[in-house]
Amino acid sequence: MRREAIIALSFIICHLPYSPARGQVNAGDSVMQHVRGNRLSVGGYGEVALSREFYSDHVNRYSSPQNYKDDPSHGRFDIPHAVIYLGYDFGRGWTLGTEVEFEHTGTGSAVENEADEAAEWELEQEKGGEVELEQLWINKRFSRAANVKIGHVIVPVGLNNAHHEPLNYFTVYRPEGENTILPSTWHDTGIAFWGHCGRFKYELQMVAGLNAMLFNRDKWIHHGAGSPFEFKPANQLGFAARADWFALSGLRVGLSGYYGHSAHNTYPNDLKGDGKPYDNVKGTVAIGSVDVTLNRWNWLVRGQADYGYVGDTEKLNTIKDAKAHASNSPVKSAMIGKNAVAVGIEAGYDVFSQIARLHRDEQQFYVFARYEYYDSYIPAKNKEMFDYTNVNRLAFGVNYHPVPGIVLKADYSLRKLKTPYNNEPSLNIGVAYEGFFL
Repeated sequence: MRREAIIALSFIICHLPYSPARGQVNAGDSVMQHVRGNRLSVGGYGEVALSREFYSDHVNRYSSPQNYKDDPSHGRFDIPHAVIYLGYDFGRGWTLGTEVEFEHTGTGSAVENEADEAAEWELEQEKGGEVELEQLWINKRFSRAANVKIGHVIVPVGLNNAHHEPLNYFTVYRPEGENTILPSTWHDTGIAFWGHCGRFKYELQMVAGLNAMLFNRDKWIHHGAGSPFEFKPANQLGFAARADWFALSGLRVGLSGYYGHSAHNTYPNDLKGDGKPYDNVKGTVAIGSVDVTLNRWNWLVRGQADYGYVGDTEKLNTIKDAKAHASNSPVKSAMIGKNAVAVGIEAGYDVFSQIARLHRDEQQFYVFARYEYYDSYIPAKNKEMFDYTNVNRLAFGVNYHPVPGIVLKADYSLRKLKTPYNNEPSLNIGVAYEGFFL
């Protein structure tokens, strides 16, 4: 009898209703939240950013900072992300979710006949950017508490990866700390188990492992989830987990983490097992993160703290340095640090909440401030040679929502670096949208 009572109580708890506040939907299942009402769902998000950066953009500004202290400012116009969601409900608990992302307007090339070069045909690179398939999965729902998702999924480690749509942060660009040290948006192929239990949401994932040969000093493991090949090597596997607690109305607290080996996860597989000195190098990656969102009393507050570790860094740096000198090698030669950290908090108050007519009209005007500290390179020694990776950043600005789903942004950002490096102020203006159209 006791066993049946426990099972019944567990079922009741896991099926208790709750209503997450606006901005709490996890990015990995944002398509699924809207696919249930219609068999087909179409949506997406996008951003346009205009910036003036009042510091040098010279590639050597950190190696010789004194030479670039008085360089002129420069402007940048960009479309950081333009995303299309497509979802479909096949019925009987089977759903499809996809996300195609165009970064910096994608890539462009064209074949041209060059009259001034003896009428040669040439392949011209018209512009930069990337086109990526960030999600492509099939989900089977057994119950609210039990789902299995197989395919290309979002790895929800950290606040930025779990909630990376432009209405989920105040600044024109994504928060710098997590965007620097972690893959962003982190997506990989694997299998995920997830569900809701009362006020909790959990997710467990097994995905293809990271590649240590793509780590570097300025970005830590940021590039490690990518692959320069037509496929993703999976000689090593990675394991990610996330739990969100919707503690009160408008309050969400999240814990997430990752563990996996990153050495020998490239092509061709160089783990020979024949006694070579680096056969047993593992390159263990371990990351822990805590994040919180409070959307209540006309305040919107978000914060996160991430800390990470990479093992065998001295041996990995030796391997990377040797392999990076091979012709056309995709290996990044810059050293990687044993640890990295990113801490950030932002808070905004909706001024229009105090103006009845605008509040009824669902218009919002947030005045916000943000602070973050991050360091992508914390080695065992010789840190002072590359101390420009140690960054304190302040940002102040406004967000105006004329209607739900659209935001106009403006911020002034100051990236403070240690002496002798020069501080990096900028002024940024942007517009973004997010929503479902079908």
